[in-house]
Amino acid sequence: MEPDLKLSVEGRKEVDRERYQRLVGKLIYLSHTGPDISYVVSMISPFMPSLKEEHLDAVHRVLRYIKDTLGRGLFFKKNEKRMVEIYTDAGWAGSLVDRRSMSGYCTYVWGNLVTWRSKKPPVVARSSAEAEFRALAHGICEGVWLRRLHSELSIPYNSPMRLYCDNKVAVSIAQNPVHHDCTKHVEVDRHFIKEKIEDGTVYLTYIPTREQTTDILTKNLYKSFFGNLVSKLGMINIYTSQLEEECGKNPVINYLT
Repeated sequence: MEPDLKLSVEGRKEVDRERYQRLVGKLIYLSHTGPDISYVVSMISPFMPSLKEEHLDAVHRVLRYIKDTLGRGLFFKKNEKRMVEIYTDAGWAGSLVDRRSMSGYCTYVWGNLVTWRSKKPPVVARSSAEAEFRALAHGICEGVWLRRLHSELSIPYNSPMRLYCDNKVAVSIAQNPVHHDCTKHVEVDRHFIKEKIEDGTVYLTYIPTREQTTDILTKNLYKSFFGNLVSKLGMINIYTSQLEEECGKNPVINYLT
């Protein structure tokens, strides 16, 4: 989607609801293996009750993008890096309908993307730091689940999981041992994050916005930046020479389209 495009319930004439629902349902299915369309699918799916022509236009743009990138999918490769990395981000007040923020995270196991999420939380965040802080809590929950999965598979993993956030205020709140009244409304999440940091489950660090992979799951981006983040997700096109280059370096473990 274009960076300046904002969908709302106000618009031009209404469209065929059944057709829209069928298309969005298929896009939701594709988003399970396509993190590059997860954000836009989560943005167009809530408009079922009040459809307008601009919503269908947005769906058609997604379909055109998919048609142009039919060979693109997740590429799982052998990697010597044995760690779990979690990137969290939030797009504050991005929805024109209810001003809720878009929250997202993506997790990498041994250098490969395995889980991701792009979803609006049920409450309105009053600041960007609050939105980022709640995204941190969701990312840690996903990391704890992955750590438990390692244990069930008898794969030893005792190192702290790497947690990356591009909001300095949220990182400061999480690492500050002193509790302030200004963070009272996120007190439960704060204690949860603080507990996981202190017991060594996660290691929280700041990351510059230009290196934040999860931006692709929380906001509209320009084409050049979007393409850069798609490559960071580990998605390649089987119709280009990029696959041949990767195969020459590492054996393919799995490929999803």
